[in-house]
Amino acid sequence: MVIARGILLSGSLAALAACHGGPKDEAQKVGVRDDTLVQADEDYFHEMDDGVTLTPDEVKGRNMWLVWSGGNDRFWDTMSKPTLGGFDLLKIVAPPPGSPNARPTRWKVMGLVNEPCFSAPTKPDGYGLWRDTRDPGCAPDPFANEKKYPGIRIGARGTTVPVGSYFGEPSGILGLRLFPNPDFDEKAKARWDAKRYYSDARYYNDPRLVRPYRVGMSCGFCHLGPSPTRPPADPEKPAFANLNSTVGAQYMWVDRLFMWKADPANYMYQLVSTYRPGAMDTSLVSTDNINNPRTMNAVYLLGDRLGAARKFGRETLAGGSTKNVQFNDILDSGPLTQYFEKPATVWTPHVLKDGADAVGALGALNRVYLNIGLFSEEWLTHFNPVVGGKIISPIEIATARRNSAYWRATEAGTPLTALFFLKAARPDPLANAPGGAGYLKASPQVLQRGAMAFANTCARCHSSKQPDAPAGASLVDAIGPDYLTRFKAWWRWTQSEDFKGRMRALVARPDFRQGNYFSTDARIPVTLLRTNLCSPLATNALRGNIWDNFSSESYKVLPSVGTVAYQDPFTGEARAYRMPAGGRGYTRVPSLVSLWSTAPFLLANTVGTFNGDPSVAGRMAAFDDGIAKMLWPNLRERDAMLPGAWGMVDRTTTRSKLYVPSSFIPDAPGPLDDQARKALRSLENADGDIELGPIPKGMPVNLLASLQPLAESRDPATIARHYRDLIVLLAQLKKGLLTLPRGADDAAVRAHFASLRGPLMALNKCPDFVVNRGHYFGTEEFNRYQRTRDERDFGREPVLSDEDKRALVEYLKTL
Repeated sequence: MVIARGILLSGSLAALAACHGGPKDEAQKVGVRDDTLVQADEDYFHEMDDGVTLTPDEVKGRNMWLVWSGGNDRFWDTMSKPTLGGFDLLKIVAPPPGSPNARPTRWKVMGLVNEPCFSAPTKPDGYGLWRDTRDPGCAPDPFANEKKYPGIRIGARGTTVPVGSYFGEPSGILGLRLFPNPDFDEKAKARWDAKRYYSDARYYNDPRLVRPYRVGMSCGFCHLGPSPTRPPADPEKPAFANLNSTVGAQYMWVDRLFMWKADPANYMYQLVSTYRPGAMDTSLVSTDNINNPRTMNAVYLLGDRLGAARKFGRETLAGGSTKNVQFNDILDSGPLTQYFEKPATVWTPHVLKDGADAVGALGALNRVYLNIGLFSEEWLTHFNPVVGGKIISPIEIATARRNSAYWRATEAGTPLTALFFLKAARPDPLANAPGGAGYLKASPQVLQRGAMAFANTCARCHSSKQPDAPAGASLVDAIGPDYLTRFKAWWRWTQSEDFKGRMRALVARPDFRQGNYFSTDARIPVTLLRTNLCSPLATNALRGNIWDNFSSESYKVLPSVGTVAYQDPFTGEARAYRMPAGGRGYTRVPSLVSLWSTAPFLLANTVGTFNGDPSVAGRMAAFDDGIAKMLWPNLRERDAMLPGAWGMVDRTTTRSKLYVPSSFIPDAPGPLDDQARKALRSLENADGDIELGPIPKGMPVNLLASLQPLAESRDPATIARHYRDLIVLLAQLKKGLLTLPRGADDAAVRAHFASLRGPLMALNKCPDFVVNRGHYFGTEEFNRYQRTRDERDFGREPVLSDEDKRALVEYLKTL
């Protein structure tokens, strides 16, 4: 029934497509029928996910998660050109001989999962590329079956390159699939030189270069990893039984993925080096001009999470967000139909860290495919990738349905993935891990003490089981403009003995953990969390922005959380920042399910030491270090250059230059005056590219990475004035750098930046550079870091004793 209704829905939309203009995706251009782009039915990954038994529909859902890329191989190939070869997924799956990125050390160096049934290459393939080779004892990859899953015959496919399958072929890295490049025609083939591709920067940096393959990416690439309870003996050589589809790619070195060849002198390398393993800025491409790395989510207990959404996750849709597919569009009855009510009410998890994608579980899934490049023919017309500077407009679901066969196939398939999550996204208890019992030796008395500390301090946010709140103090149905008022009333109630007594009774129940997602998924004001401001300042889901259709109306009318404190990155002084209204200012509560296996902690894995070891011992070492720094914040790393630092600031590790190719420079948003035109010319080199430097060692990376190229306004005069101010400031900065004495040291160069700190900070979209602060609940720091009235409004909190904290740690291990 799921499949039949999904095909019917997409088929009816396909009939409309021919009547509408705008770019079409490659599948639609050649007239591929929607009913041919179906999800694969082979249970190839049956040993994964603890060997869970799946229905045929659930099998298709897992396959979609792990191998469907929806035509985004076009996008990832496109991204290699404007970055001048710095980003090149083909060099990730086929690195040159002797590269540390190659299969024997791929896990250690990249944190990428080697696909079983492959070996390191002993010779290049027919194109001279050093690709992993399939072991002869393994059966063929079923998804590469061109007859069953015929690819998109476009361009050179079927002539100089095969047509292939619309799932591509395996690359040797799970989540990345290889596709024949339709641009690899006879001319491109004659020009192709694999040796130069590996060794000659002038050759591989040429934006006209056409590679024989394009690389597609599945959603699972950023969410699969070693099983916490069935870890591989050697993470470089996992078996399928050692892998889990939904634990999150918490060991992936995203900076090394995005810059295949380390070049610390390139400021872009310095920027992506702020992405700690397991974290990435998902707005890097459709940029909001905030450097904002965040962890790649694990998916646990979707059914229980939906149950929490039914209590705390009501949202109202309007405009383009009403176009999102709901379970009710596919199912006639059953439990999944309770999360939508016509015309425009949805009960939904908040998946993104800022709680923005609040349009239903299927809408959240579908949006991810756009964000990794599906229908890039349309998506890339709405913004200027990576650099920004172009006025952003929303990508509309209605347009995707009309003009993208891949989008319609995705909407038809994601209900199957949801079914897979409902079955397979199960916790990984430490007790079930090899040797796990050795870490669970706390006495019943200690666990009882830890449970009570959890009830008094943590459970109000980190339990989906909550006592009924009194009238006016409930988060149930607390949405829209009144949300903050309701939240504050609820928070005050959680500080009362009435709440704590009821919560302790709930925690003491033997069934407390059963059906508990260990999160409310609620939006928490940053004035309470006191974490880094950049994540709650994200703008991509605001009204009129790129993800407008994937955020609810109740998100778009959220009130300002007020004024929050941050630390001046030059002087160390506390400064106040007024958080804007309209959706910004909040962070959704993460789940504590399987917390023992997910360290380091906080939004960007900034609290705790990363050790790269997915064994039980390795995970527990990371947990012990990270949880200690969460509960004893004085143990967290502090910046050595910032007076009285509240935490760590990401700084450049060596001198570098900012380089923006002319192909990436957007047109000015309006006419420029003479001063602005002169300033822009001074930023350009002889080739019309922008160069700025030297940027000294020890500079806060976000001083430039989060500069705002466009004003948040639709007024042309305001936009033009802001752009002018930015260009003039950068020209002033560059002029000063060029006139520094020969041999000026880094301290002298930093002093020049510091002399312009006022205008640089005024044009910075996120002025908070301390990345590991906040979430001080149960510690004295919560009461100490209350520097604004809006922070003090949440009152003081009891401080847990060291013995209570240690007992709490023992309890958290058991979740």
